[in-house]
Amino acid sequence: MFQLSTKDYIEREDKFGAHNYHPLPVVLEKGEGVYVWDVEGKRYFDFLAAYSAVNQGHCHPKIVKALTEQAGTLALTSRAYYNNILGEWEEYMSRLFGYDKMLPMNSGAEADETALKLIRKWGYKVKGIPKNKAKIVVCNGNFHGRTITIVSMSSDPDAYTHYGPYTPGFVNIPYNDTERLEEELKDPNVAGFLVEPIQAEAGVYVPEDGYLKKAAALCKKYNVLFVADEVQTGLARTGKMLACDHEGVRPDILVLGKALSGGLYPVSCVLADDEIMLTIKPGEHGSTYGGNPIAAKVAIAALEVIREEKLAENAMRLGEIFREEMKSIPSKMIETVRGKGLLNAVAIKPTEGKTAWDVCLAMKEKGLIAKPTHEHIIRFTPPLVIHEQQLMEAIGIIKKTFDEMGV
Repeated sequence: MFQLSTKDYIEREDKFGAHNYHPLPVVLEKGEGVYVWDVEGKRYFDFLAAYSAVNQGHCHPKIVKALTEQAGTLALTSRAYYNNILGEWEEYMSRLFGYDKMLPMNSGAEADETALKLIRKWGYKVKGIPKNKAKIVVCNGNFHGRTITIVSMSSDPDAYTHYGPYTPGFVNIPYNDTERLEEELKDPNVAGFLVEPIQAEAGVYVPEDGYLKKAAALCKKYNVLFVADEVQTGLARTGKMLACDHEGVRPDILVLGKALSGGLYPVSCVLADDEIMLTIKPGEHGSTYGGNPIAAKVAIAALEVIREEKLAENAMRLGEIFREEMKSIPSKMIETVRGKGLLNAVAIKPTEGKTAWDVCLAMKEKGLIAKPTHEHIIRFTPPLVIHEQQLMEAIGIIKKTFDEMGV
C-alpha cells in the first residue's frame, strides 16, 4: 500500500484546508503518554500537550476506556431530555470545586461566552445595573477564545483586525495592575472582572504574588464578580488543581476546559453558586452537545486521573527543576525564563538571524516538539504525567539545541 510522506500530508492540508494556522512541519499519527510519533515513525517528546489539553498524557487508558464504553451505550441526547450520566458529573464537579451549580459546554471559548452571559445577567438581575449599561473589565494581553465577542476585548491585532464592528461593553486595563483595576471597579455599571491567573497564550506572564487575592478582594469591595478563566491554567498545570489555589482565591465564576477531557473530547464548563447561575432560565442559553453522556464520563475519568496520579504535585516539583535548568543554559538567545508548575516559557532574542521558530525546528530534528507564540516566546508545557528521567532527557535535547545554535 502506498504510504504518504510528511510532505504529502502537509501539501494536502495546504491545498484543501483553511490557512488559519502555521503548524510546525511534523505530521503526527500516534500518541502515548508524553510521546507522539510522526507518519515516518519518529518519536518526539510533546512539549505543547495540545495547549495544555493533554495534561493526563496522550490516550490515557482510563479516559479512553470511559469514552469507548459510553460511546457504545449512549452518546448524545441533547438537553431536551435528561440522561443518567450528567447529574453524576455535575455532582462530582460541585463537590470537587465547591460550587452550587455547573453549566456544561464544549469548547473553552463557549465556556467563556457562558461566563460573559452570566456576568451580564447577574449585573442586571442582581446588582441592578440599568439595561444595556453593564461593563466587564478585562486585561490587555488576554486570550479567552476566538468568537466575535471575545476578540472584541482582545488587545492582539492578529485576533481582532477586520472582524469589526466589535461587541461593546468591555474595558481593557493593564494586566497585573490592581490600582487601575480599582479605578474601573468604582464605576457602578461594572458587573465583572474576567482574568487569566497566568496569561498563557500571551507568553506565560505570571503576575506578582498577591495580585489575584487583591483583585478578588477589590471585586468583593465594589460588588463585582471575580471571574477566572482557568481553561489553560487549571487542572494541575501550574502545580495546584487551579492556579487561583496558589493564593487561596475562590472565583465567583470559574471557567474550565481543555484538560477537563484529557484531550479526548471537547468538554468545558462554568461553575458558580445559585445566586449567579440561576439568573439564566430555561431557553436562555444552552448547547446541543453540552453535557452529553460521553463528555460527562470522560470528564470524571480525566479528573480522577489528575487526583489519583498526583499530577499537580508532579507539575510543581518538576516545574522548578525545568526552570532552573533553562536558566543555566549559556545562550545569548535566552532573554527570560518564566512560569509556574509545568506552564513555562522561554523568551527568545533573535540572534545572528536565528529566531524562536528556528529553535523549534532544530528541537524537532532532535526529537522534541514545541511551538513559538507571538514569534519570540517558546512555551514548554509537557503532559503532566512526565517523570523526572523523561524531563531530564528532554532538557538535554533543549540544551543541545541551544548549544548547536552557537549563539
